[in-house]
Amino acid sequence: MDSVLAKLPKQSDPNVLIGFDSADDAGVYLISPDLALVQTVDFFTPIVDDPYTFGQIAAANSLSDVYAMGGRPISALSIVGFPNTGKNLEILEQILLGGHAKMQEAGCSVIGGHSIGDEEMKFGYAVTGVVDPKRVLANRGARPGDRLVLTKRLGTGIIATALKKQEASQASVAAAIESMLTLNRVAGELAREFDIHAATDVTGFGLLGHAREMALASGVSMVIEHEHVEFLPDAATYSHKGFIPGGLKKNAQFLSGCVEFAASISPEIRNLLFDPQTSGGLLLALSGAQARQLVERLRERGIPGQEIGGVVEKTKPLLRVE
Repeated sequence: MDSVLAKLPKQSDPNVLIGFDSADDAGVYLISPDLALVQTVDFFTPIVDDPYTFGQIAAANSLSDVYAMGGRPISALSIVGFPNTGKNLEILEQILLGGHAKMQEAGCSVIGGHSIGDEEMKFGYAVTGVVDPKRVLANRGARPGDRLVLTKRLGTGIIATALKKQEASQASVAAAIESMLTLNRVAGELAREFDIHAATDVTGFGLLGHAREMALASGVSMVIEHEHVEFLPDAATYSHKGFIPGGLKKNAQFLSGCVEFAASISPEIRNLLFDPQTSGGLLLALSGAQARQLVERLRERGIPGQEIGGVVEKTKPLLRVE
């Protein structure tokens, strides 16, 4: 997709503060000196069996990009693909109700949407938020000496794969669902109290994929300290057993030329760092002193924030995992 977007003509609208050319989480459009819109869209196929929960997760995932840009979501349009048979409409109703409940939790109004007949069920939202144009967070701006803070544990993709194989424990599934249902709202609000140099959310490209985007945009390299990265319950066990989602394999292949692992890091841990996340946490770059303070504030609010590495001068490889 990036290669296709790169071939599109450059936009000349000066009000486009952030567009598709920077691989950021959302677009930002200037309305006035004190107001800009944040716009994003995301949808996907079910990853849990319960339709209400699926709707909630899809909404939380769609909202995440607005929080990653430092914004506040205000409105959303639903996107639905559903079998055009006239059957099982109660499933669709539960999906919509779940999504609506999560949007209400975020203070975001659902004001419409669009649906099509599709044999493969899909659901998500196009979300609009607002942000002070002087306080937009972007994936560029990380500086050598910065520390990296991650606000959620990893492993949702691997646990979801184990669930599809009927091998996941109730405890691991419950932990993954709780994580995916948790809005990045509080983490985003706390982040705005600090001098964040760069930000993104960790979703389909996995931790290493999104770290790569931040490193490239900022002109730096990054070191991930794997012992400080926290994983969801049993995720490492399922990784060891080979419950590997297709997206993980694609991420690992794509990143093969820009990531170097210390020899001591096991294959199951490497997998988790490539694991595609749904409604993952925020990845934030800021000074060391502020990173420690932010982690303290996050943990006070029950958010599993953790310093997971640092930013260094650009070198090869772009990313190193120690």
